[in-house]
Amino acid sequence: MAQVGTVPLRAVSGRPPRKGGRNAAQRRFVYATLVPLALLFLVFWIYPVLNGLWGSFTDWRAFSPDRQFVGLRNYARLVNDSIFITALVNTLQFAAMYLPLQIACGLGLALAIEASGKLKSFFRTVYFLPVVTSVIATSLIFKWLYQPTLGLFNQLLELAGLPTLGFLQSPSQALASIVFYTLWKSLGVTMVLFMAGLNGIDRSFYEAAKVDGGSRWPIFWQITVPLLRPTTILVLVTGIINTLQVFEPIFIMSSVGENSPPGGPANSTTVVAIYQWATAFEELDLGYGMAMGIALFAIILVVTLAQSRLLKQSWEY
Repeated sequence: MAQVGTVPLRAVSGRPPRKGGRNAAQRRFVYATLVPLALLFLVFWIYPVLNGLWGSFTDWRAFSPDRQFVGLRNYARLVNDSIFITALVNTLQFAAMYLPLQIACGLGLALAIEASGKLKSFFRTVYFLPVVTSVIATSLIFKWLYQPTLGLFNQLLELAGLPTLGFLQSPSQALASIVFYTLWKSLGVTMVLFMAGLNGIDRSFYEAAKVDGGSRWPIFWQITVPLLRPTTILVLVTGIINTLQVFEPIFIMSSVGENSPPGGPANSTTVVAIYQWATAFEELDLGYGMAMGIALFAIILVVTLAQSRLLKQSWEY
């Protein structure tokens, strides 16, 4: 009996095990996994997008079941809406200020941490902590730090004998102040991406360059930067997507007074997402708000595809 228990199944049954049952079980597992995900994707992504697209062609008002088709009237209204144009310009300015700093600071921080030796894990954890903290909590903390009279930043400027700044209460400084917070909050993600890109570079390139007498800066510009192109493209694309639909920090930090709406002062921080929220949920003009959302989606899609095509290039080493 002990020997029979050790005989292979093929020797006992006279034929190899059937694969049909195993394949059927695998298919059932795949269907049981993919079907719920597909349903969630249809319900929570495809349906809202299609519903929003249809709603942008109607005069839908909140709490009103009637939707009358108005064609492109909402989109024509966008072209003549001075606040929307201001919001679009502010959104593009936000992206133009944030993206170069994100790439430069993220890459510089990644290089510094990679060169820190045994303390690399410690510094990586410290600089990644803002990413996992609450947006609401950190935005409120920075809103206090930017406070003109009691804020820590202006107190430090006074101690240094420098003039104080208006920060969030200055129309010319408010958007840049929020850009600085957003950079501090998300820099850890960029740092980690560039560190992964640096670790993926074959060390033999650097060794060969040093043998040929290459110094630090030529090696950086001629080897490190080109080999980080895929990572840079990823950072740029995700950064554009995030900055063009930025909402939470501006919504929290730009309300400088008790009764002042988000986007102040004087619409200097009103971005498209903020204006869309105000139109849809304060004025209850859902049709016009959906048109803004579709227009922003189209802008993000065009910019992302154009950027990916311009920066994409085949490299062989």
